[in-house]
Amino acid sequence: MISIQLPDGSRREFDAPVTVAEVAASIGAGLAKAALAGRVGSGESARLVDTSHRITSDEALSIITAKDSAGLEVIRHSTAHLLAYAVKELFPDAQVTIGPTIEHGFYYDFSYKRPFTPEDLVAIEKKMSELAGKDEPVVRSVLPRDEAVAYFKSIGEAYKAEIIESIPADQEVSLYAEGKFTDLCRGPHVPSTGKLKFFKLMKVAGAYWRGDHRNEMLQRIYGTAWATKDDLQKYLVMLEEAEKRDHRKLGRELDLFHIDEHAPGVVFWHPKGWTVWQQVEQYMRQVYRDNGYQEVKGPQILDRSLWEKTGHWDKYRDAMFTTESEKRDYALKPMNCPGHILIFKQGIKSYRDLPLRFGEFGQCHRNEPTGGLHGIMRVRGFTQDDGHVFCTEDQILAECDDFTALLQKVYADFGFKDILYKVATRPEKRIGSDELWDKAEAALIDSLRRTGCEFEISPGDGAFYGPKIEYTLKDALGRHWQCGTIQVDFSLPERLDATYVAESGERLYPVMLHRAILGSLERFIGILIEEHSGALPLWLAPVQVTVLNITDSQADYARSVAGMLQKQGLRVALDLRNEKITYKIREHSLQKVPYLLVVGDKEKDAGAVAVRARGNQDLGVMALEAFSHKLATELAPQG
Repeated sequence: MISIQLPDGSRREFDAPVTVAEVAASIGAGLAKAALAGRVGSGESARLVDTSHRITSDEALSIITAKDSAGLEVIRHSTAHLLAYAVKELFPDAQVTIGPTIEHGFYYDFSYKRPFTPEDLVAIEKKMSELAGKDEPVVRSVLPRDEAVAYFKSIGEAYKAEIIESIPADQEVSLYAEGKFTDLCRGPHVPSTGKLKFFKLMKVAGAYWRGDHRNEMLQRIYGTAWATKDDLQKYLVMLEEAEKRDHRKLGRELDLFHIDEHAPGVVFWHPKGWTVWQQVEQYMRQVYRDNGYQEVKGPQILDRSLWEKTGHWDKYRDAMFTTESEKRDYALKPMNCPGHILIFKQGIKSYRDLPLRFGEFGQCHRNEPTGGLHGIMRVRGFTQDDGHVFCTEDQILAECDDFTALLQKVYADFGFKDILYKVATRPEKRIGSDELWDKAEAALIDSLRRTGCEFEISPGDGAFYGPKIEYTLKDALGRHWQCGTIQVDFSLPERLDATYVAESGERLYPVMLHRAILGSLERFIGILIEEHSGALPLWLAPVQVTVLNITDSQADYARSVAGMLQKQGLRVALDLRNEKITYKIREHSLQKVPYLLVVGDKEKDAGAVAVRARGNQDLGVMALEAFSHKLATELAPQG
């Protein structure tokens, strides 16, 4: 007798081994039709399986449908295989490589003799729909490794054979077949191709085989897949809106920055863009001052031996820019923490000095692959609002509590109030004892509980030296951006022999809290640009007010208006060109300036201005003093 425990606590009894599909059918025809996969087991031992999976002993089981997040993941993974199936049908000489799921969709990499065209994508998507319409069963089989290698070599799939050859010889591998197409995969997959209905191919990009630039450049086809037609349509509308807000497009149109081929992955800030940068940096500098941080500045280049001591050399070597001088190896810093420890070590520190908070707008460099670069969101040279708190174990909770509250305030000031919290726990490869990891993880979890934040656990995603809280903000389009973090580190101060004198007189290693609120300033500014569609709030706008004259007879008055506002600390532009006023209004409106002040003879005679607010709002004529007061009121809560 096989006893199956269902999520509601009820049990179903079967006389013999039973498949997931059969269990679903025993519950109801509707569930049998909707079933995409199953989750067997409970807790950390739970695993996803195909509906054809046979259960041979008492087991907990959940039936996975398209309503579950896991079901959507199965749909996307299976649609990646459907994509490969369609490509092989249309382009038999193409070789398939790998096809994982990603956020909102999937991709598959192909080796083919010529680039795929937009017309090819249309044909491939049409073929995918045709194959899905056949509702062919997706069948799992298992082969010994060497037999699987021989099979894929026999059908000319050299990349698949290479992947399997990297698996230990004594292992078996699972294959999935649908119609004439067979692929290597762990699964699970939908029971038949007819479950795949709502998908769209998005684009083609280049990708090196195994991510190594020394290997062949493959063609990566991206796609998206959803459980319902409505979900797919909503996503496509969101993408259309996101394209309008793309920070790269707006960066060009608003003359904020550019990326140049002479410095890939590094930003050239134009005057307007640098003004935005300065507003963000000065705001954060005030946050440092108001919350007990001492601002420091460390060097860009540090000796290799330091990175070896901290463990970064082993962990990040491939992502570090290195150089050599006088037979010594150096690296451009990919992070600021070792430098802050060296500053902490200068002079004797007492328990009375703790917590000691250092903050730095530290410029870092990481050798990101070219294919991963994305405007100012993903760069090789970036600046962090980085901070490190040196404290005792007893001070960890209070520091974490205060940091979460501070981060919430900062995000709110920038217009973000929807925050997701995640605790990332110990990775497989790490430094430090399990006892210390237990303490660090407990401190972060307790801190979020104390501050009333709902959070998720992200197993194995911690830094190699300690667990962390990841703070993710949600933007106007519902997209998630992980920016802030706080990490508890018991190991790095010890590795660099940084100590303080305890009340007992003995020397102890401090706990080091790594923290950032915005993260990369470049990336955060990119998020702001997209959040506001380039129409930045008044306090952040590079030009807050533009004064426009109608004819030359108001030029001097326009200059005096601009001068008075500038003396009040406002960022003001003056447009005295001999152009039609409608033309000038349109041009500066496209630049998303918050306020346009139009002055003609009537305004000049009355000492007033005609005010137009962003969004084509005509606020009418105001006395200059009244307008000045309006701006002062609007700016008062910021900074």
